[in-house]
Amino acid sequence: MATGLFDTAATVHEDASSPETEEYRALSGTAVAAMAFAVLAPLSFIDWWMLAVPLVGLILAVVALVDIAKRPTALTGRALAIGAGVVSLLCFTGATAWLSVVYATELPPGHERLGYAQLQPATGEPATAVPASAVPFHGRDVLIKGYMYPGTKQRGIAQFLLVRDQGDCCFGGNPKITDRVLVNVSDPRGIDYSPRLRKLAGRFRVEPTGTADGGVLYHLDDASLR
Repeated sequence: MATGLFDTAATVHEDASSPETEEYRALSGTAVAAMAFAVLAPLSFIDWWMLAVPLVGLILAVVALVDIAKRPTALTGRALAIGAGVVSLLCFTGATAWLSVVYATELPPGHERLGYAQLQPATGEPATAVPASAVPFHGRDVLIKGYMYPGTKQRGIAQFLLVRDQGDCCFGGNPKITDRVLVNVSDPRGIDYSPRLRKLAGRFRVEPTGTADGGVLYHLDDASLR
């Protein structure tokens, strides 16, 4: 059948790569979560327990990559998951190495590590009893870690209570007498208050002083920050 000048038959070719024909793929929520943990991963350099942050980030990144590989037409975010995994892995290995070096070098020559667990009375003993595990440290140089119990003075502090955890020092708690160490600072200028974990080296002394509620059993003399 003849057609006129403008009666040409039009053939429509669909572009398979056009946005209209592409299948929608959702961004993997696990990959997003992995990246969130990767952003927080540098916190692992602060303390050992913070290594859990990059470890979780690494696990989430692996889970996201496996999930995306299983459902490539439904999920996207592979590059995001890979980036999160790399950052988490680098922070985990770097922080582990850094904390290991710190642990190996923080102990001064001639000092021993002393923890609050060694200062607690045995089951069945009075709360104010000095345990057998603490007695051998009397008169010896030790390294102990804890938190400064806040007082009215913020700078040039010459004497303070070192307590076991932040719940006691920072939130108005009343630490047990076996969770208190009375610290006498060696520097005549004193030290400044900080809510962070403190590492102190000095001469440990067992000497019950004061009442059970307001006194102390343990002292750290000639103490210095590490």
